[in-house]
Amino acid sequence: MTTTSSPSPAENVSDGAAGEVTENIATLTPRQTTQAISGLMMGMLVAVLAGTVVSTALPRIISELEASQSVYTWVVTVELLAMTATVPLWGKLADLYNNKLLVQLSLAFFVAGSLVAGLTPNVELLLASRVVQGIGAGGLTALVQIVMAAIIPPRELGRYSGMFGAIFASATVGGPLLGGFLVDSPLGWRACFLVGVPFSLAAIILLQRTLHLPTVRRDVKIDWWGALFITSGVSIVLVWSTFAGNKFDWVSGWTFVVVGIAVVALAIAVVVEARHPEPIIPLDLFRNRTVTLSVVASMLVGLAMFGGSVFLSQYFQIAQGHSPTSAGLMSLPMIFGMLVSSTIAGGLITKYGKWKIYLVAGGVLLPVGLALLGTIDAHTGTFRMSVFMAVLGVGVGLVMQNLVLAAQNDVPARELGAATSVVSFFRSMGGTIGVSALGAVLANKVAASLGMDGSQGGGAVPDINTLPEEVKVAVQEAYGNATADLFLISVPIAVLALVAILFIKEKALLTTSAAERRAAEEPDILDT
Repeated sequence: MTTTSSPSPAENVSDGAAGEVTENIATLTPRQTTQAISGLMMGMLVAVLAGTVVSTALPRIISELEASQSVYTWVVTVELLAMTATVPLWGKLADLYNNKLLVQLSLAFFVAGSLVAGLTPNVELLLASRVVQGIGAGGLTALVQIVMAAIIPPRELGRYSGMFGAIFASATVGGPLLGGFLVDSPLGWRACFLVGVPFSLAAIILLQRTLHLPTVRRDVKIDWWGALFITSGVSIVLVWSTFAGNKFDWVSGWTFVVVGIAVVALAIAVVVEARHPEPIIPLDLFRNRTVTLSVVASMLVGLAMFGGSVFLSQYFQIAQGHSPTSAGLMSLPMIFGMLVSSTIAGGLITKYGKWKIYLVAGGVLLPVGLALLGTIDAHTGTFRMSVFMAVLGVGVGLVMQNLVLAAQNDVPARELGAATSVVSFFRSMGGTIGVSALGAVLANKVAASLGMDGSQGGGAVPDINTLPEEVKVAVQEAYGNATADLFLISVPIAVLALVAILFIKEKALLTTSAAERRAAEEPDILDT
């Protein structure tokens, strides 16, 4: 596999259609490229905003629909399960079909799920709609990065990372504020689901007008059995990680049965993938050292970072008594750290072509930031918390996108979709397992601190404003100390991620887009 500079694809392609594709894409100016990815940016805004807006509305939703406390968790979890399980499926489809059509299809799923959720009369339909939203979010998660790589050479990707960082930061910080406003307005909580619909429709129209990609033309065989067993195995693992430590013990008969079924399903999936001519996850990807190490590092980063930081909002609200809106604003230093680091590193990567130094720096800052957050308690000051979160945010900003970049830069263009989605998939799976596992640890530690029975997760999350002063202080101390323990648990996981990063070999960034490379690799399968 050649990873150094190579002759221009235009020089290697004699096929007229492929040559025209190469010419059209290669001549895109920065302005044209920005226009082409405008729909992608709007789609990402909708996907991120959907989760952050709804988080503020959940207590009101659960109350009005007369649902139980367990449903509170599942409204979030089912979307995450559907998203994680479908990412590799979308990634493989990206290697077989027109990417623009697939992005529009994922946005259509998102619109359908949002409309049903916003108009739902009961909890059951709400959960079903969240699954549909998750399928759409899975498509956006996989396809946005794939399409960017298709039209932008790896050397130039850093130039545009700041735009997506700004969108992510705006949606993450502004989501809870918008959600709180909508819930308290005459529109009510249903508007939190419906607000993204016009943006999604606008994104579909923008993509149709501005994004022009070559269409893959080939006879394909869809790997339905592989899709079935991969999705089933992964979903069972994620459901187990959600219930273990809550509904039953981590080491129990239920665990052996559920995990055993998942292992069998995934083992069958491996056999199917090894034999199918168009596997969902090509196993030869894992023969590539860079891809394998990026996958390992991404999963460990997901476990360490998502598993700890997702509980920061709860820490601010319970341990420190902030409102939900204020808690969202308290996370601003981490968001700014991610935005600034990813933007600056992206620009430097584009200018100098070196990327591993930033990946290693982020890999070092991740355990450092987690260790610093492992020292907090209920009384930690705002300045200290801001510094600790900024360190973690900078580490995340340097690691997340560059792991994907490393993998994209080291695979043939025909496997770009699979490689990108596999890295994203394992990161999402690591995050989901981390959230579930560390959530159980948090509940048990809080229950133990308060002298309660932790076998069922310590009961419902308390409303500290309704507690007597002595009980309130005890609960705040318990949550403060337990949250710190989560970050300390995450430190060795982040160190293992750093080890994987250190073994990734830096290779020169390619200066041609994936569409150009594919025109050179397979000139007979592309249409303009």
